[in-house]
Amino acid sequence: MIANNCAIHDNCGLIRYYKFRGGKTIMKKTRLIDSTLREGEQAPGVLFTNAIRRNIIALLGSVGVDEIELGIASPASTHLLELAADARKIVGSRCRLGLWCRCRNEDILFAARCQPNVLSLSIPASDLHIQKRLGKNRDWVKRKLAGSIHQALRVNIPVVSVGFEDASRADPGFLRTLVQLARDSGAARVRLADTVGICSPSDMGKLVRFIRQEKGIEIGVHCHNDFGMATANSIAALESGADWLDATVLGLGERTGNCRLEEVVGFLSLNKSCDRYHPERLAKLCDFVAKAAHTEIAGNHPIVGKNIFTCETGLHQHGLAVHPETYEPYSPHLVGMERTLRFGCKSGRRALHLQLQKEGILLTDPQLQTLTTIVRHGNKSLNPEEFLHMATGLFF
Repeated sequence: MIANNCAIHDNCGLIRYYKFRGGKTIMKKTRLIDSTLREGEQAPGVLFTNAIRRNIIALLGSVGVDEIELGIASPASTHLLELAADARKIVGSRCRLGLWCRCRNEDILFAARCQPNVLSLSIPASDLHIQKRLGKNRDWVKRKLAGSIHQALRVNIPVVSVGFEDASRADPGFLRTLVQLARDSGAARVRLADTVGICSPSDMGKLVRFIRQEKGIEIGVHCHNDFGMATANSIAALESGADWLDATVLGLGERTGNCRLEEVVGFLSLNKSCDRYHPERLAKLCDFVAKAAHTEIAGNHPIVGKNIFTCETGLHQHGLAVHPETYEPYSPHLVGMERTLRFGCKSGRRALHLQLQKEGILLTDPQLQTLTTIVRHGNKSLNPEEFLHMATGLFF
């Protein structure tokens, strides 16, 4: 890594340095919006109480997210009045508090009562949604968009953002017209939604670069995970010049969910030297949200899975013993974990020798071969204590 550049490894192992506006790197310019309390709560069967929401807000604040989306502003969402007031006390000035809102007068007026820092107005950008879902036309969208932004500013919303639903399937020219209209009407940010997760990273990069040609407005992305690319697409957006990305804890959301907050925080912090976030606090956040959402975290879940630093393979154990970076992209303690070794059918002779050597035990070659045979054919995975007990019981 060098100053004012972002190091990206290509498929050949070479390092390429990408410069963005003003020479800023993606680590310096990136801002994260957590939408667990809005998008995440749309997942089937997920419904948080205000007490749970307050805990999630506090945990998100401790991780260091830049903006927390508290929910959907609507007169029916009366809980937001109390929650927004509580959230301001919880996070203070550490991060911005936002609301999502339809382009409806009554919703915007209700949002103003909640006093968010940011109001994200949502409007469809694709003809599929405009015509088939709403029965409207492009002129209606433009009138509604401009009117809603003006109304939000009139009721003293500090920052107005516009989320373009289904932007990835919108006509590019019309989408760009909407971005221009949003900027000229006073919006500070646009968010491009890949509503059904159809983008590849290259597609997302092209979309962001196309919209990036419009100056004077920030760009965010909202990526869904229908083909398992939400996090990759979000990172590609950052590399292409986006300023913001949306994420949810554990990727909670509609269908297959969204970009995962823990993956993005982990990637930026542990792989791109971003020091604004606290990856060591992610496990606590994810565990709490998993319990509240009645879901489980897979053992191999990136960043927060319980088994991601558990190793039984002989080749990998050997590498970890002589130099951990050979098979670990970051140290376990950086995410509040510890390395765990298991010894069984996949363990090798060299790895067993190195493990015993750490305990001050040296076996002869025939003893080590006997021990390796027993361990590999024992049909059991042993933890270090069990392995040490077996070895000492056999030869001492």
